[in-house]
Amino acid sequence: MSASDRLCFTNASLNGETVGLAVSDGLFTGIGPDVSPDPGDEVIDAGGAILVPPLVNGHTHAAMTLFRGHGDDLPLMRWLQEAIWPVEAKLEDEDVYWGTRLACLEMIRTGTTSFWDMYWEPAAVARAVEDSGLRAVVGPVMIDPKLPSETESRNRTQVAQFDHLATCGPRITPAVSPHAIYTVSTEGLETAASLAAERDLPLQIHLSETLPEVEDCLAKYGVRPAFYLDSIGLLNEKTVLAHGAWLDRSELELIAERGTTVVTNPVANMKLAVGGVFPYPEARRSGMKIGLGTDGAGSNNSLDLIADLKSFALIQRHASGDAEAVPVDEAWAIATGRRSDLLGDPDPLQPGKPADFLLLDPHALELALGSLASNLVYTANGSVVRTTVVDGRVLMNGSLPEDADEIIAKAKERATRLGLA
Repeated sequence: MSASDRLCFTNASLNGETVGLAVSDGLFTGIGPDVSPDPGDEVIDAGGAILVPPLVNGHTHAAMTLFRGHGDDLPLMRWLQEAIWPVEAKLEDEDVYWGTRLACLEMIRTGTTSFWDMYWEPAAVARAVEDSGLRAVVGPVMIDPKLPSETESRNRTQVAQFDHLATCGPRITPAVSPHAIYTVSTEGLETAASLAAERDLPLQIHLSETLPEVEDCLAKYGVRPAFYLDSIGLLNEKTVLAHGAWLDRSELELIAERGTTVVTNPVANMKLAVGGVFPYPEARRSGMKIGLGTDGAGSNNSLDLIADLKSFALIQRHASGDAEAVPVDEAWAIATGRRSDLLGDPDPLQPGKPADFLLLDPHALELALGSLASNLVYTANGSVVRTTVVDGRVLMNGSLPEDADEIIAKAKERATRLGLA
């Protein structure tokens, strides 16, 4: 992992043009055909590699790499109740740390440089992200305790977790993370809204993942889930809604009006057989902000966002009966966080911007013919990524980070401890 303050990549390819990239103190200082090394720069020859923005995973539970293959053939609620929650009750800090390190390793290898995480032991998550070199929005899960008398203690713990996350450096952003409307009461959601407002934090929540969730919300509150969240003040420009597979048109229009982002997770939704498809064509017409996520490796089972991009594009075309439902350039922009200012920068490869970028293997068979955008959406997977750079630090350049073997071994140990391997 390079930690030089000044880097210059030569012989990169951007839109068919050979360019150099100059990086200083984690920021781009120059990108273009006239950029060349200055004295004292660490120089890396890109060898014709293709420069592209990095991927943003808008929703995951990183440490669930330990759960990969566990409860594979169960629908969502049985998967949670029978396979996931009983094991999560046994989690220790080191389980979460090494599970997250493994997730970060997979994301580095496949081109994701930033992710939104919702999980237990957020200090361990943040430590893993810091050690890996990635960026993450880290949210401690908020679920109602079994006993109402424990609610105050839960709230104090959440505040302490946010206090700690605020000290974890610029690559860690804390987020308020109520799990879902079926695991957090109205009072709990009001507490979450207050926490987010008081601390000016983003908020993430699962929403409208299954039809029973929608039906239960209608029966209990008389409105659909998005309107229920809006009544509590949880729909705003700093909110991310994960899934949205059962949102209707009125909800899409409301979400767009509030400036809220929806992150669709098509592979996890199909694997858990949720039965609905996020209505992207209608969402796009509403002007909604949109991102793409893998969900956790327990429900996907991969964190390869390039691979998931094909599933996203195909399921939208299939569900809508419209071959033009997701243009390839638009799909790639969604995967790189450029269709939501909460997830990413619409124009990231510019001087003065954080030096987060990918270099793709120019000799990869999947990229040999045809347009780059089409190949990235419909042909490639994360194996085409050769170089991953975050904050001006080279996390991977042609081979996995040096600590990859240790990470895999430690993750196996922790999974074995939990009875998962």
